[in-house]
Parts: sequence; C-alpha cells; structure tokens
Amino acid sequence: MRILLTGESLAGHLSPIIAVYDAIKNLQKEANLESLEFMLISSESHFLREMFEETKIPYKTIKISKQTNPILALPFGIIGFFQALIYVFDYMPDIIFSKGGYVSLPVVLAGWIFRIPVIVHESDSVPSLIDKFMFRFAKKIMISFNESKDFYDSPKVFFTGNPVRNFISQKNKEEAMKNFLLNEEKPVILIMGGSEGAEKINKLVLEILPELLKNYQIIHQCGIGNYDRVKSAVEKMNIYNLSDYHLFPFFKKRIASAYAACELIVSRAGANTVSEIMVVGKPSVLIPLASAVSDKQKMNAFHYSEAGAAVLLGEKNLKPHLLLNVINEIFKSHLKIIEMRRAAKKLAHPMAARKIAEEIIKMAK
Repeated sequence: MRILLTGESLAGHLSPIIAVYDAIKNLQKEANLESLEFMLISSESHFLREMFEETKIPYKTIKISKQTNPILALPFGIIGFFQALIYVFDYMPDIIFSKGGYVSLPVVLAGWIFRIPVIVHESDSVPSLIDKFMFRFAKKIMISFNESKDFYDSPKVFFTGNPVRNFISQKNKEEAMKNFLLNEEKPVILIMGGSEGAEKINKLVLEILPELLKNYQIIHQCGIGNYDRVKSAVEKMNIYNLSDYHLFPFFKKRIASAYAACELIVSRAGANTVSEIMVVGKPSVLIPLASAVSDKQKMNAFHYSEAGAAVLLGEKNLKPHLLLNVINEIFKSHLKIIEMRRAAKKLAHPMAARKIAEEIIKMAK
C-alpha cells in the first residue's frame, strides 16, 4: 500500500501528519498490510528537514506562493501544479492524505486527475478558503471540532479530532523538572508562540519578565528567528533571578517535557498547539494571532475558553500588565486550576490519529 501525505511545511501541519503516520505504522499488523510505503509532498523549510530526519519518510518539495494577489501567485501555482502532477504520477499512491494549505492544493488536484482517493483533514474550527475549495475533490473530509459540522453540510464530513503525537503525553513531571533544571518551590509557566514564535508575545513577556520571575519559573519558546534578539534583550535586563528563565528557539521532542513540567501555558491558538494542550490537560491563556486567516485562531480559542479550559485574550489591545494580572488570578485559586485541567481533558481527543489511520487504510484498500 502506498500512502501520499501532503501539508504545509510548518509544525502545525507536520506534527499531525507524523501522528497519523505513526498510527498507520502501528496498525500495519492489525490491518494485515504486508507492504507499506509513504511519501510526503510539502514546501521547503527548516522544519521539514528537522521534523522528518527521525521518521525517515521520503519527501519531495514543490514551489508555492501564499500571495493573495492571483497575478503574483500564478507563476508559482503553475510550477507547483506540474511538479505535483509529476510526483503523483511517478509515485502513484493508493490514497492521498492532505492536511490542507496552499501546498496541498496542487497535490489534491493531481490526485483527482489520476482518480486517486483523497482524504482531507481540517484542524481548525473554521476552514480557510483554500481548504474549502479543496474539499470538493475529497472523498472524505475529517474535522477536529464536532461543532464545525454546520460549516460543511456534506455527507463526506467525519469527526475525528485533531491528531496528536503519542510522545506528547508520555513524560512525567519529576523527570521533566530535572530535564529543565527546575525546582519545585515556584510554579512553572510555559510560554509559546507557535513553531515560528510570536514577536507580540515575546515583547509582552519581556516587559513583565522581572515581575513574572518573582513568583514563577518560565520556559519560553520564542521561535528560531527570534532567539538571538530575545536572548540579547534578556541579558541586558540584568535580572537577579535569571536562572528561573529558560529560553529556547524551538522544542522538537523536548516539548513533551515542557508540557509535563508546567502548571500553565501561555500560547497562540493554532489548532495543533491547542490540541496538544488539551491532551496533556493543562490550563492555558490563549492569545490568537490577529492576522490569522478567517480568524481561525480566535475561533479555536473561543471554543476552548467557552468550555472553561482556557482564558482568551485578544492580541490587538493586550497590555503587558493585563497578561500578568490574568496569570496571577489563575494561580490565586487552586480550585480554578483543577477545573481548567478537567475541562481541558474533556476536550481532548487522544484517539484522533488512530481514527484517521483506520479510515485511510480502509479507503486505500
């Protein structure tokens, strides 16, 4: 059986793809699959190289453009389409699994031309225009939010949840605390801005860092492109208890330890990130990216905040001390933290990857 995977070269797409890949591999014996081959088609990025160096999944990259101006995007679109056409014809898979996004569209179109069945998975509560267009070429559409069914009105829609890698929830707190050289006297806050970091969140954190470090230990993922700038800014602040601040550009698999060690997470509201937060059952403060397409991060965050698992803060008018006050208010009540943990666990879908894997195998057969 040949399975072609496709999605954007960002952690938010690649992590769920790897989760599905692992689930299919785990089902290989159960499904009596003697041969199983995979290939990924994505766009070039450092995340693609780093995240797939361990899985050893062979991959191809195609030219894409995220320009909203069709005249500027057209040359890349034509090149990407013919690249996808060649790769799909050469590999000729039994099924295509798409995580959506610009890079997936030419692959899905190529699959439709060659009459290869396509499954599309939508992570966000609201699909983007590019994903909506792609749905018409899919045999099945899998969604992460059961409440989103109203957007589709199609018999092809199948609720699965968002696939999360197994290792995410496999670290214990004691081991994680040692991993980051943390002590048990002060609570730990994990601050993240997505795979590429978030300049707005970084600025907010730096402005209140001295105040934060009085009461908390901080694990901060600032993004690879922001690391040197944030590190330099922190060093100039001359904070006496800087040993409680742990700065990282990007976590790879160490993210599991970061999740296990923390009591609270401050983060963007990308679908993959919030799905992981729910699986590990952590309270969170979610700051959606204001420029996200279709306000999808805001809708994701609203879903979790309404359920009591997170506090939603709008990015546009967010001031540093408002963020500090919200964090302090959460830690004032142990009962509040327990309630948020329970709400997060209720929203988790740890079997999502297996559900998707079973459907991929079934349709490919």
